[in-house]
Amino acid sequence: MSATGVAARALAALGALVAALAIAQTPATEQLPPADWLAIRSVVEDQRAALVTGDARRAFAYASPGLRQRFGDAPTFLTMVRQSYSPLLEARDAHLLEGAVVDGRVIQPLQLVMPDDTVVVALYTMERQRGGAWRVAACMIAPSTLRAT
Repeated sequence: MSATGVAARALAALGALVAALAIAQTPATEQLPPADWLAIRSVVEDQRAALVTGDARRAFAYASPGLRQRFGDAPTFLTMVRQSYSPLLEARDAHLLEGAVVDGRVIQPLQLVMPDDTVVVALYTMERQRGGAWRVAACMIAPSTLRAT
């Protein structure tokens, strides 16, 4: 498959996930206890705050063991975020949206308002650890047709 075809399939899958989150009729808070949603939201906010201030060690601590193994160390992780997830760092405003459990995956969306008033959504896939703590297992930046006013 061509690179264009792969990109189109990835965008279509991302669009389906965004649509599933947008049209969910049952609040996600009913699928997980409120304490879990509070913990998840805290992890997302704290990791983004660490990324914005350049605190690689603290940001890396919120990554799941799989992500930590993949990137090896905090400086490498921060470099990857700067290169591939710049909206997390450049957004002038961020708002947590309603989380959801989609196909067994816990998704916490974060709406990012960029300096030019475009809006993107960071979709965090969260993973519960053995001790009960939540960690970021993945993040996708989804385009949006919204603009800040």
